[in-house]
Amino acid sequence: MSAGLASAGAVIVGAGHGGSQAAVSLRQDGYSGPITLIGDEPGYPYHRPPLSKAFMKAGDDKLQPLRGEAMYLNHGIDYRPGTTVRALDLTGRRCILDTGELPFGDLILATGARPRALAIDGCEREGIFTLRTAADAQRIKRRMAASHHAVIIGGGFIGLEIAATMAVLGKRVTVLEIGERLLARAISPVVSDHVLARLAASGVDVRLGAQVSAFEGKTSVQAVAALSGERFLADVVVVGIGAAPAVALAAEAGIRVDGGIVVDECLRTSADRVFAIGDCARFPHWPSQSLIRLESVQNATDQARHVAQVILGATTPYTAVPWFWSDIADMKLQMVGLPIGADRHLVTGQPSENAFSVYHFHGDDLVAIDTVNRPADHMLGRKMLASGYRPTEHDILSGRLSDAFRQWSAASPAGGAIRSA
Repeated sequence: MSAGLASAGAVIVGAGHGGSQAAVSLRQDGYSGPITLIGDEPGYPYHRPPLSKAFMKAGDDKLQPLRGEAMYLNHGIDYRPGTTVRALDLTGRRCILDTGELPFGDLILATGARPRALAIDGCEREGIFTLRTAADAQRIKRRMAASHHAVIIGGGFIGLEIAATMAVLGKRVTVLEIGERLLARAISPVVSDHVLARLAASGVDVRLGAQVSAFEGKTSVQAVAALSGERFLADVVVVGIGAAPAVALAAEAGIRVDGGIVVDECLRTSADRVFAIGDCARFPHWPSQSLIRLESVQNATDQARHVAQVILGATTPYTAVPWFWSDIADMKLQMVGLPIGADRHLVTGQPSENAFSVYHFHGDDLVAIDTVNRPADHMLGRKMLASGYRPTEHDILSGRLSDAFRQWSAASPAGGAIRSA
């Protein structure tokens, strides 16, 4: 890097899980130049997963910080909250802010994703929300306190987490999912069916194949209408129909965008010394040799740690095994790997006891594991997938999978080396 670029330092756009981790990792790994972290929300970066669960139940609006203020101050990280980046000037290597200009040597785009809106009749009525930020969660919480009937549109993780939380708080909750099963893009059918049954048992009314046609009410929402002709009472509505990657800055600057900000195996964009991580990035998935985009806290933080090393000179491809989790009612769902191309599935444990695992195979290769209240299976799965271990059905069904993996690791020439788990 030239002296000029080094003196300009690193600028990180986006102060979520990935952006905050990238700033800290850069400094901890030896980056000596200036580091500026830009966030468009007030306050310090915070944990987002609790917003749909613990935050809604809490008596206050206290957020859980990702790290204390001292971490940024003591590491010389210039954190700028409440700041908007208007444009990127790649030729002049500067960010155009709402407060002025900021030069950069290295630029990390951690801009995340934005909730998709539902543009139907009545969508402007009061009481209709999406959830992404603390401010969104605060508005939902205030509205929910005075509400009795909640409708959640979308049977993804956010929607189901909120639905379960509202049911615990005594609300009458209806989930409207346009698809034929819950969490269809993320988990296996057996887990989808299990989640549906457990939610129904907790009092949540889940309607599959339900397409919303309008929001009814005068100034505030009072009901949700479906194409089927059914009408569902609602004084609070949360729309959780997915999120779109925040790519406008990159696209307007001429950086390659295709379903996300496209990066190579080292998380580099098409622009020199410009990187993208987290929900906004579309990156090579090494087992399937395809470009994917993941909305996951762990993916964002893993990529942040990796990109810090790349900026400091590493050339190792990003090959961390993706893993996810969600807490819905009395279920801890944990997923590791991606079932891309899976053609065989093996279930262990007892769904009737609310504790089981689903192993996904592509040929002889284990590619993913879904678990419900089986954290030991999940942790072992992360190690197996990261090391390339190929368990047999006998290994899994015999109950000696952990022993088989340990023996294989001890006999392996690489010692069962873990990529990143």
